[in-house]
Amino acid sequence: MLKIGLTGGIGSGKTTVAQIFKVLDVPVLDADTVAKKLMESDNALIERIKAIFGNNVYHNGRLNRQYLANIVFKDEQKLQTLNAIVHPATIAYAQKWMLQQNAMYVVKEAALFFESGSDTEMDIMVGVTAPIELRINRVMKRDGISREAVLERMKRQMDEQEKMKCCKYVIQNDDSQLLIPQVFQLHNQFISFGKLTM
Repeated sequence: MLKIGLTGGIGSGKTTVAQIFKVLDVPVLDADTVAKKLMESDNALIERIKAIFGNNVYHNGRLNRQYLANIVFKDEQKLQTLNAIVHPATIAYAQKWMLQQNAMYVVKEAALFFESGSDTEMDIMVGVTAPIELRINRVMKRDGISREAVLERMKRQMDEQEKMKCCKYVIQNDDSQLLIPQVFQLHNQFISFGKLTM
């Protein structure tokens, strides 16, 4: 079974691309959703997060995302600390999930593949890219945050062009090229690659 990594910077539209793969009946794992779930269900993880960021990071058993975001997006060291705690748990979950799938190929969607080193576990990396202004506007609209806040988050991520250079395939999500034909073309390639690896 072929393992496809799907990545892109904030606002690139990788989640939209992941949805298209899902419509094509491809098993897709969203690493960000898994990480959020584990941060509220994995007791060992919860205790470590509390020990570092304080008890206020949880409210009635739920992760106070805004509170945590305000801390980590203003402090590179704290962001790295959080990632160092959450990434291994998310990667372990993804490995187990992949073993349970029965398909020609699976897709793991994650923002921080290269940053976490988990790209090495994938057979093929696919990047999703979009012009910076479009990305900024998408995130402002989606998250209801200021331009400055979006730029602050972007600064914390790997440079988009560098990220795309590390990918075997790149999907353009610039609102001028249709997404579905680009995904469909890759889907057909991955199916044929998958047959070769069986």
